[in-house]
Amino acid sequence: MCKILQSGFLISFMLLGLPLVQTLQAQDDQVDQIEFYGDFRFRIEHDWNSLQSDGSFREDRSRLRYRGRVGLNYTGIDNVLFGARLRTGNPKKQQDPQLTLGDNFAEFNTLPIGLELLFAQFEFDSFTAWVGKNSFPFKKQNELFWSDNVFPEGISASHFITFENGFLDGIDIHAGHFIIRSEQSTFSADSYFQGLQIVTNVSDKALLIYPSLYIFNNVPDIPDGNETYTLDYTILHLGAQTRLMQSPLLLFGVDYYKNTQGLGDNGSVPEPLRDQKTGFTAQLSIGELTHKGNWKGQLTYAYFERFAAVDFLAQNDWARWDYSSQGSPDGRLTNMKGIELVAGYALNEHMDLILKVYSVKQIIPLGIEKETGDRIRLDLNIRF
Repeated sequence: MCKILQSGFLISFMLLGLPLVQTLQAQDDQVDQIEFYGDFRFRIEHDWNSLQSDGSFREDRSRLRYRGRVGLNYTGIDNVLFGARLRTGNPKKQQDPQLTLGDNFAEFNTLPIGLELLFAQFEFDSFTAWVGKNSFPFKKQNELFWSDNVFPEGISASHFITFENGFLDGIDIHAGHFIIRSEQSTFSADSYFQGLQIVTNVSDKALLIYPSLYIFNNVPDIPDGNETYTLDYTILHLGAQTRLMQSPLLLFGVDYYKNTQGLGDNGSVPEPLRDQKTGFTAQLSIGELTHKGNWKGQLTYAYFERFAAVDFLAQNDWARWDYSSQGSPDGRLTNMKGIELVAGYALNEHMDLILKVYSVKQIIPLGIEKETGDRIRLDLNIRF
């Protein structure tokens, strides 16, 4: 009788416990479908030789800076990826998530944190699309046209076509519509950015050629609501990158930008700047930081006239030029030419040291002198 009762109790326990086990297994499966990641950067930086347009020099400046980011990707729905990421940084300064130790958050106050990414991505065979706020979807070699820290909001779609045989391995087509600022009216009244790009892949990426068209509508001349007028940009871009050597990896690339939008009749644009619509970069790199002990070197030359790019959406790394005197913390690094020299060393697969040196000079002076700037920085990057 006791054995019968024991057997009945065991069977009942198993029947009652089965849903609980299934629930726990389902929860484990859900956890497995969530990927957490992040990174941390510590930076030492020094600026000197920063001449202003009035002929005076900015004081030399040394800073200790840092940045933290944490994100997640969820893949629990077929053909859908949901992503989100938080970062430190001034919410009014989209180009620069770094914080300066002791700057504006004195007396050990709390730090500003913002939502950097929030998107849903859909994948079906050779098609990929996303909606929300995500990374710049177009091929680029550097941040001179578009900063890595600026994440557009809108709709993006890509189509990948692969060729089995022949000289051409495949082509990637990227397109998107992104809203810079909504005017709460019709779509045509918004400040927006549209892009179309075709990337051709030759001989397993030995040569990449990527012609692009970028259209900007109603873009303010000064960001953060302080504009005096708005502009339209129609920028043709031709980029190419070639692999000269596999080991060590040796890459050479060029980018050419031409804003075809006429500015000659725009009385709001200063006359000396109306024909400043061309940009060019050349970049040579050797090595890659994929394994412990790896080295990498890189040299970049840039020539960007005033309206070859939207300056407050491009990088703000090369110099101290910004719109602070006009009510915005954003950078204004077009109308400049200069070089960037990079040396990097991989401490291991998750940590590296990168040294960067910049030297820039203005193309068209906005005052009595052309602005200049020299900068050196050392970054410790940790990824997890």
